Amino acid sequence: MLRVATDWLGVYREQVNALNVYPVPDGDTGTNMHLTLQSVRRELDTCDESSMASVARAISYGALLGARGNSGVILSQLLKGFAETVRGVQAVDAATLAQAFRAAQKAGYGAVMKPVEGTILTVARGVADGANAPRERDTVDAVLEGALFEGQRLLDQTPEMLPALKQAGVIDSGGQGYLYVVQGMLAALRGDALPEAPEVTSYAGEQFETEEFGYCTEFLMSEATKPIEEIRELVSPFGDSLLVVGAEGYVKGHIHTNEPDALLATVGRYGRMLKTKVEDMSEQHTEILGMAGAAARAEEEVPPSGLVAVASGYGLVKLFRSLGARIVSGGQTANPSVQDIVDAVRSVSAEKVLILPNNKNVLMAAEKATELMEGRAVVVPTRTLGQGIGAALAFQPDSDAESLRNAMTEAASHVTTFEVTRASRSTTITTKEGETLEIAEGDVIGLRDDELVQSGGTPEDSVLHLLNRSYEGQEVITVFGGPQSTPESLEALAERLRHAFPLAEVEVHTGGPDLYDYLVTLE
Repeated sequence: MLRVATDWLGVYREQVNALNVYPVPDGDTGTNMHLTLQSVRRELDTCDESSMASVARAISYGALLGARGNSGVILSQLLKGFAETVRGVQAVDAATLAQAFRAAQKAGYGAVMKPVEGTILTVARGVADGANAPRERDTVDAVLEGALFEGQRLLDQTPEMLPALKQAGVIDSGGQGYLYVVQGMLAALRGDALPEAPEVTSYAGEQFETEEFGYCTEFLMSEATKPIEEIRELVSPFGDSLLVVGAEGYVKGHIHTNEPDALLATVGRYGRMLKTKVEDMSEQHTEILGMAGAAARAEEEVPPSGLVAVASGYGLVKLFRSLGARIVSGGQTANPSVQDIVDAVRSVSAEKVLILPNNKNVLMAAEKATELMEGRAVVVPTRTLGQGIGAALAFQPDSDAESLRNAMTEAASHVTTFEVTRASRSTTITTKEGETLEIAEGDVIGLRDDELVQSGGTPEDSVLHLLNRSYEGQEVITVFGGPQSTPESLEALAERLRHAFPLAEVEVHTGGPDLYDYLVTLE
């Protein structure tokens, strides 16, 4: 039922996206909910389907790890509540299914500090009420039919609960997405075929007041040393649209804030940060509107060249966007798929698109993506984010892509990239220079152009050590601090660098890639 629900929502994904009329959305609602369900399906594909406990874990674990944006995180909690109810049974009958929808509603409301009616939560309440209403037929079909009837009734009322929806003349997008999930479950039970995707009407032109907070910030943490409720209270002063939820030993957070660095530094004290994401919502909205208008501009003249870059870390993402790139999220330990890259290329309005892999482990996927694009894309073989920055600085959309590839490859070759991170295991290696390094798990390690050359000391010491070994009068040193960095710690490092390299211009930025203390470029 959940597998079919994933495909069912996929059919209506763009319709749900079009209902998201706010000016600074943190991603499109339909896409975020669909990606969350796809993560559940991946976990279901590898679980023991003969065990309800294993299936329940796959649902809650997959939903949490795959949750994106507000709507995806709330959906993950609805699914978590649902999974907890079915975890201990051998088979799901009508009564259990009704209880599961009620538990889903309670988990959804419990995840939000200030629940707002007229949203997906309202529809979840309607679904639960309808599933638990008295009925003549005590069957699973009847439970789902009742859930859909009452859920639709409350969905139709959402414009009266939220003025923004009434102004735009639409129902709530998250609530509509949740109903499509329930529809898909019923369709699976009945064996119904997937419908045709409906024609989509865009509401992108509607105008509303902008939000007070400008950065959509997300984090995923394990080994938390405080309860979820306390972590929620810690981050609540930083902004709004707050969600801090957990499942299977993980804690996931989502908040709109003007202080993403301070927020992540605060949270990072109470667990092991696995992943962070910070996006400028005004820029994201501009990009979404640009994508929404792509079809309308299809007959207009398009530039000769477009740019796609693989990147992570909000500071780096913002830089690549400012240089004209469409972003594919990913990099070290989170390599994007060939399809991810193909989709990004297809979203760019240009005769030919240049792809910056920015990681040696992404290079092959990028090359394979070009094979599927039938000559519409070419790869600039950047193996580090630093090389990618150098190449992107040489990008000119009005130039021929083949000529640009040569110029951008040449520009990338003049950038040295240093990465400071922590060892994931103990080992002994011999560097290209013949130096033997004894490395313990957790040690600070330094890489130059993806080759491990240094270990030990503090992350800041590592930066100094790496630069001392490579500096030959270059003009610019640029430092991107990782998720644990603060503006104060970055400025302190900048002062050390200016003292050590007085002839170089030193720039520091927050928003470096996940898992790295520092990313440094020398050019």
